[in-house]
Amino acid sequence: MALTDIKTSIQNENILVITINRSEVHNALRTNTLKEIASVLENCTDEIRCVILTGGQKVFAAGADINELDEKGALESIQDIRTSYWEAIKEFKKPIIASVNGFCLGGGCELAMHCDIIIAGDNAQFGQPEINLGIMPGAGGTQRLTKALGKSNAMLALLTGEFINAKSAQKMNLISEVVPVETTMIRSMEIANKIVKKSPLAASAIKSAVLNSYESGLSASLKYEKIIFSGILSSADKNEGIKAFKEKRKPKFKGQ
Repeated sequence: MALTDIKTSIQNENILVITINRSEVHNALRTNTLKEIASVLENCTDEIRCVILTGGQKVFAAGADINELDEKGALESIQDIRTSYWEAIKEFKKPIIASVNGFCLGGGCELAMHCDIIIAGDNAQFGQPEINLGIMPGAGGTQRLTKALGKSNAMLALLTGEFINAKSAQKMNLISEVVPVETTMIRSMEIANKIVKKSPLAASAIKSAVLNSYESGLSASLKYEKIIFSGILSSADKNEGIKAFKEKRKPKFKGQ
């Protein structure tokens, strides 16, 4: 499909970079933006082992498209096709790194929280300011923010609509690292390059097990982990990893 809201590139053969490309509206997420992101992820080839999602150095995404929100009522929201796009992003099996600079607000913050690792420039600002518009987050913001920050901090952010700077976001466990803004993509690429050298089967299994812990109790999550772990033991990647360790060389994983 022809892309209008995002740009894509492949780096080092195995890393897909998706850049939101709506700078004229501060990368506001309209339906087509999410559609394009979901479509690109759903059509990833096996060669892609990690994805970096960014908005550039100035802004990640300042929120949802206000014009679309203005047209929505209850029925339109329930039937909204955007739900399927959010679900496609959530269900993507490979690691996604959010490389965040500038505003990461509303739907933008929800999009970053759909990713697995968040690397932020020191100019980043996070928040769910929907309450200022008389509404609330509708793409997982109340749930994911609470799991990341805890009840009290999430309530503070959601009920006041105040922004959270990068250093505070790291202290609150919302993000992984804070780096100088000009090195955000460099650091994200460093992490991606480490990930793509690991077993893609193991990476996918780890992501699945961690995300499962968000939706299940400890006992159920431990059982799920055991099932996934047992499946990995029959893989060629597992055999290659142990063989390489014994032979004191770097493994060559094929995702099999």
